[in-house]
Amino acid sequence: MAKTSWPSTGRHRFAFVFLVAVGISAPVFGLLPSLSSPQFLPLPAFPLDEKVTSRNFYIKDDMFWKDEKPFQIIGGDLHYFRVLPEYWEDRLLRAKALGLNTIQMYVPWNLHEPKLGKMVFEGIANVVLFIKLCQKLDFLVMLRAGPYICGEWDLGGFPAWLLAVQPPLKLRTSDPAYLKLVARWWDFLFPKVLPLLYSNGGPVIMVQIENEYGSFGNDKAYLRNLVSMARGHLGDNIIVYTTDGGTRETLEKGTVPLDDVYSAVDFTTGDDPWPIFELQKKFNAPGRSPPLSSEFYTGWLTHWGEKIAKTDADFTAASLEKILSRNGSAVLYMVHGGTNFGFYNGANTGSGEYDYKPDLTSYDYDAPIKESGDVDNPKFQALQRVINKYNDAPRSTTPSNKQRKAYGPIKMQRTTSLLDLVSMTDPADVITTANPISMESAGQMFGFLLYESSYIAKKSGNILRIPKVHDRAQVFVSCLSQDVDVGVLRYIGTTERWNNQPVTIPAIECTSNTSLFILVENMGRVNYGPYIFDEKGILSSVCLDGEVLHGWKMIPIPFHNLNQMPKNLISFETQHTKKTSEKLEIINDVSQKEPALFAGEFFINSVEEIKDTYLSFNGWGKGVAFVNEFNIGRYWPSVGPQCNLYVPAPLLKPGQNYVVVFELESPHLELLVEAVDREDFTCGSNDSKS
Repeated sequence: MAKTSWPSTGRHRFAFVFLVAVGISAPVFGLLPSLSSPQFLPLPAFPLDEKVTSRNFYIKDDMFWKDEKPFQIIGGDLHYFRVLPEYWEDRLLRAKALGLNTIQMYVPWNLHEPKLGKMVFEGIANVVLFIKLCQKLDFLVMLRAGPYICGEWDLGGFPAWLLAVQPPLKLRTSDPAYLKLVARWWDFLFPKVLPLLYSNGGPVIMVQIENEYGSFGNDKAYLRNLVSMARGHLGDNIIVYTTDGGTRETLEKGTVPLDDVYSAVDFTTGDDPWPIFELQKKFNAPGRSPPLSSEFYTGWLTHWGEKIAKTDADFTAASLEKILSRNGSAVLYMVHGGTNFGFYNGANTGSGEYDYKPDLTSYDYDAPIKESGDVDNPKFQALQRVINKYNDAPRSTTPSNKQRKAYGPIKMQRTTSLLDLVSMTDPADVITTANPISMESAGQMFGFLLYESSYIAKKSGNILRIPKVHDRAQVFVSCLSQDVDVGVLRYIGTTERWNNQPVTIPAIECTSNTSLFILVENMGRVNYGPYIFDEKGILSSVCLDGEVLHGWKMIPIPFHNLNQMPKNLISFETQHTKKTSEKLEIINDVSQKEPALFAGEFFINSVEEIKDTYLSFNGWGKGVAFVNEFNIGRYWPSVGPQCNLYVPAPLLKPGQNYVVVFELESPHLELLVEAVDREDFTCGSNDSKS
């Protein structure tokens, strides 16, 4: 085995370069903040409030107090990492127009430390700038520092490299090795937060530790350690809080029996809030239990294969009024959902680990501010009417919906096959082991991992079984000794985590051993529940006709470290003039089920014509899409419900704009992607992932 412990991810960075073949590049979203692309221009910094020399936000008499006056929190969750930086202020202005006075926000550890010791606080990860923008618009801030956040975010915000640490860490416990890494992370984060605390002139009034811990564990020593770490950095003049479901069991397990830690609750929209707030008092010190629903659900999440979640506007507004009318506080989850760009979507499980439910790319959440920023909808209007009764702050004008543009059909061209990507891999990046290893152990956190082995084909065919695969494996075979000039992978079948079936390999005549390729897709790590320790890849032995198959190569296909775009598209044929005519015929055959890269372009005449748009993937199979280098997310219209991927205007530019897709199954018969002007959640059967 090449690696015996978790490796430095830099050691295994996949060095295939698309520009060798087509000049196309596609960075994983996890590395986006370090890019210096011109579309991510720095936003101006805003000074903290220096006018007030004595500022204090505190709890007394079961109320929140701001500078000696009672304060009712009417807030909303809005996540900077789900919105392009250029749109942060726009979305905050819309939240302001709704009537909110507070923004609650998670801090995802995995975004800020994508590799051990590599801290990123730039671009979309510039949490300090986002907090300062909140203050500029007169919002207070509730900061949810984790280290676990849930949030329908990959691994609940934990960096995936934690899963590769040996010996294995016990996440969300008082495991000293785990707590040491949390302390390292907070040693970077909290010094940035300290100047932003309300008592120091900033907007941050509360800092949450962990998240809904009572739904997971009961390790009080762990929670006390987190409180101690936070207090050590931030001092005693800040409200430290927890959030748990509004039941006795979750509050008993998830709260910290310390007088200086405030316990907030969340519960289903429509539940009678006041008996839950009375229960909340039992888990706070006397006089320290202002009623707060820290997650008032305006909608709900949606998984692939389900109908898009919708909740009634008037019902939601009436439920909120039950809280606000009696001077309770509430934080809308979400006020604006945004988008799970890149590979950062999370997933849930049902009755077991195999009942796997990955989240959509869209995180619209049926929130009052839609994914595209639209506010001309019944839910925004109904909530605004209620909030305006209880927030006496000056009213701001409701912004109009942002303009969108349909740029029309985009002709795509197949450029690079999976086997071509393999041929371009630096041998130093290939890991060889006796048995398959996980993605994380291979030093790859996102994207795809290709497993290669060989076997002796039987005249009657072979039966392949992969007992444990996370999450979706496509099986191919090839007689490389015969097909090397043609470069053909023969698609055999697909096995999935949620429908793990054996794959029958038909009889294949090879002059030597047959090559076996298994492409495994990481579809997003579980972010909630008992199965959160969600490694990816092949996590078991692979059996062929009942015998364990040994001798494996792991070839990473992560889609990162690629940060240049071509000045013009170069066709596969002109780059590979030595290929045979048979190969060219195969390349142009869209019925081939071998995964491949497709590229296209569209032209925008002027800056004035740059508007938000959507890419429609109706007629395509399953894959991931990039616009001008940026990973806009996964598409899967055959399963649905999401048909179109949102493309914010800041990703576009005057002149040529490039679209690249990595299609896993079946491209559009006419190789067309269409840029349209609206969302669409009507695709698929909406009843299963299969």
